[in-house]
Amino acid sequence: MSVKKLSAKAFNKWVDVCVQEHCVYGVQAKNDRFAFGPLARGVDLRLDYDVTILPPKKYLQPPSEALLKFNKEAEYESITEVEPFVIFGIHPYDIVAISQMDKVFSADNGDIHYMKRREQATLVAVDVQNASDNVFAGSMGTAVVDEGFDILLTRLKDSYLIDIRTEKGEALMKHTKKAEDATEADLKLRQQVQEDNKALLNKHELLTAPQELPALLNQSLDHPVWKEKAELCYSCGSCNLVCPTCYCFDVEDDVDWSLDEGVRRRKWDGCMLAEFAAVAGGHNFRRHREDRYRHRYYRKGRYIHERYGDIACVGCGRCITACTANIANPVEIYNRLREDH
Repeated sequence: MSVKKLSAKAFNKWVDVCVQEHCVYGVQAKNDRFAFGPLARGVDLRLDYDVTILPPKKYLQPPSEALLKFNKEAEYESITEVEPFVIFGIHPYDIVAISQMDKVFSADNGDIHYMKRREQATLVAVDVQNASDNVFAGSMGTAVVDEGFDILLTRLKDSYLIDIRTEKGEALMKHTKKAEDATEADLKLRQQVQEDNKALLNKHELLTAPQELPALLNQSLDHPVWKEKAELCYSCGSCNLVCPTCYCFDVEDDVDWSLDEGVRRRKWDGCMLAEFAAVAGGHNFRRHREDRYRHRYYRKGRYIHERYGDIACVGCGRCITACTANIANPVEIYNRLREDH
């Protein structure tokens, strides 16, 4: 819609007003790490962060959420009340991940719980200022983004460029009157930032184009790397839980002590966990770690692509950092498969 510019001082004041007027989540420092959390002051917002511990998907698909209430009379009521909220400071790769989640949860009958939150969310993206140690978004084509957000912020020396794309973004900008129109020189500076980020955000270089991964995996089902790496796997599921494109969940009923009523909840689940594929009768169709380990890479590089056309890895590198066994680097695995074919 329009591209504006705010000085750093005016930017902080704008965020302060947004916090007063809306429910705002933003990136803040947590010791030597960064995390999304409720934002109380503009000065606490850290847009210079490298990567957050968990992706912002936790506000769209919470780690645990109530789906419906029920009682012994077989009456039930869906729980879908969601207040509008704003997420400040989403990196481009996480915007791409959210766009993938939108496809998944809107497909077929659609998931009313996810979609309700998505409709109420205003997404404020920001171009990366500092690269994390394990990011490889440059290889995945997700170092920069041109859609999927309401506002995109770019730091330019002592100011912020504010690219407003939606009515939600326009509504948020009404909280400041100090924004100026961006100049051609400003836009050229942003273009340079984004071009630089394509190289900066590539700590692990993928030796094949992402769109070639489905074919590569199609001929790698029996590759020895799956067993080799799986022998070191703890089946802890950390790689699943920090991933911005993993969306699997388990559903359970929490019945009150009175046995008169209860709540049905869903919680994050992960395909690397030993009981993930367990079914009635004591059967488990991915009982072995090798099967679970291989499934994770096929799910990211092939299965999601077959259904939605996307590679379900955006190069954030969180899985690499979270894995204490040092076996969760997708680039390492895909490069190994490429070299052996």
